[in-house]
Amino acid sequence: MIWLTWRQFRTQAVVAAAVLVVVAVVLVVTGMNIAQLYSTIGLPGCHAHGDCQQVAASYINQLRASHLDFFLYDACIVLVYLAPAAMGAFWGAPLIAREFEAGTHRLAWNQSVSRTRWLIVKISLIGLASMATAGLLSLMSTWWFSPVNRAAALVNPNDPNGGANVVPSRLAPLLFGVRGITPIGYALFAFALGIAFGVLIRRTVPAMAATIAVFAAIQVIMPNFVRPHLIAPAHSTVALTVANIEQIQQTLSPGGPSSAFVGTQVNLPGAWVLSNADVSAAGRPWTGPMTAACDSQDGGGPACPKSLAALHLKEVVTYQPASAYWTLQWYETAIFVVVALALIGFSVWWVRRRRVA
Repeated sequence: MIWLTWRQFRTQAVVAAAVLVVVAVVLVVTGMNIAQLYSTIGLPGCHAHGDCQQVAASYINQLRASHLDFFLYDACIVLVYLAPAAMGAFWGAPLIAREFEAGTHRLAWNQSVSRTRWLIVKISLIGLASMATAGLLSLMSTWWFSPVNRAAALVNPNDPNGGANVVPSRLAPLLFGVRGITPIGYALFAFALGIAFGVLIRRTVPAMAATIAVFAAIQVIMPNFVRPHLIAPAHSTVALTVANIEQIQQTLSPGGPSSAFVGTQVNLPGAWVLSNADVSAAGRPWTGPMTAACDSQDGGGPACPKSLAALHLKEVVTYQPASAYWTLQWYETAIFVVVALALIGFSVWWVRRRRVA
């Protein structure tokens, strides 16, 4: 059974291995240059000279000037996101749907090997290959950009000229799904999703399309509606005074009430900010109206922040701290693994109860 599975899967396995080799070669060659620049610019010993922020900003800005490096950075993100979807569509969906479509399930399920063993062996081998492929892609891309992440941690995130704005936190939704162990969970889930659609639809191309569509939807739903609530977020409250008010924003809505926001720079290195809002002295949400001094023709000048400070507003920031990274990684991966196992269990049950026709 293992030999038969390999015979049927060897083309996909060779293609995946070739892609991994090409990606590895490109990332090793370019990654060595990134790591070498990290050393030659003086970042490893910057703490002794007390100039880490300046050196780190220079390092990031030099890399930013290299279009190749940041093209590869973006390409790695896209590749790690696409890999699970591709494996679900091209490895999972045809696994059973192709047998139904070609009618070969009649032969395959009437041999000495039971259909349960036939299915479990196939799912186990190809599922492990999916997880290993996604894990290796994530590991390589993480290693490649690790010097830049270390440098970004040394730059003041509130400095607009520091260069850190091009390197989002690893908790940021864009990067969270392509680092750590979550790609492994995504790969198993996409593979199991493809199998389930193949069992239900029994046509390869429609099952592939359904797999890609649902997986893409999950990638939007998870970071926006599920991940922020996997663990209780932290809150930071800062009283807004004349000395620290740095942001005054008013949004005018034609035909409706305007909204306002007053804020300061809250230093939360590596955090994922979920929301940022003002509350009044009574503890109720404040969205305006803006004071008369700020609405004046000259913008209020110094009188504007004074009038806002007199409102005794507080800025409340809701966020996931940098320390929550691995907790969120394990929780999210566990969710996808459990759902994947449930989908696999459903597929096995469906195949076992189905009559061969």
